[in-house]
Amino acid sequence: MSGHSHWAGIKHKKAANDAKRGKLWSKIARIIIVAAKAGGGDPSQNLSLRYAIDKAKQANMPKDTIEKAIKKGTGELGNIDYVEVLYEGYASGGVALMVEALTDNRNRTAPEIKKIFEKRGGSLGATGCVHWMFDKKGLIVVKTDACEEEDLMEIALGAGADDMKNVGEVYEITCDPDSYNQLKDALKEKSIETEIAEISMVPQNTIPVSDIDTAKKIIHMIEDFEDHDDVQNVYANFDIPDDIMNQLAE
Repeated sequence: MSGHSHWAGIKHKKAANDAKRGKLWSKIARIIIVAAKAGGGDPSQNLSLRYAIDKAKQANMPKDTIEKAIKKGTGELGNIDYVEVLYEGYASGGVALMVEALTDNRNRTAPEIKKIFEKRGGSLGATGCVHWMFDKKGLIVVKTDACEEEDLMEIALGAGADDMKNVGEVYEITCDPDSYNQLKDALKEKSIETEIAEISMVPQNTIPVSDIDTAKKIIHMIEDFEDHDDVQNVYANFDIPDDIMNQLAE
């Protein structure tokens, strides 16, 4: 699980940079459009839309931009058709990757994703080749200095968490997706700030990566995917030691 937390930390830092460029808002707008189109524009009746709006608020997305995206999804501002696509494959070292995308043109996105895999020494696989290695979970990451471990454990387990791990600078809390909102609300009620709060695909097991060149290829591949306009999320099952991660961050 530590590999997942490392990447969660990278995503958190990268999200701040993306927000400055407007890229993050554009990606979240797509999620809102798709959610509103599938389940309607009322977040109280549409859980997927509620998740998307929460994500937008975390990214400081303006209220009018959120409302505009909802209206695009419900058809009030024209019809935009994004398709959810999942790409699966492998990075260097046999690390499994899942790449979630929202695209209005599969014929454009698929070869671009394939090219990124190959450019960074990986390979695009067949549908279902790695999906079975991951479980859908609510994932919440809290800095270790935000709360005492025993107190956080008591709050988390009482609110439906099924696991909590201390992984370096953060606690990683996972739960069944149905318990996600209850867990998040419980932490908010106790004024415990979260670094990341999302529905995620969490790897069942991780692959140790001790070679810095292999680690570099993996991280660069994921960064390339994250920079792609159509890509929403990237999930991987690597476990890179702190010393190598620190070297890559320099």
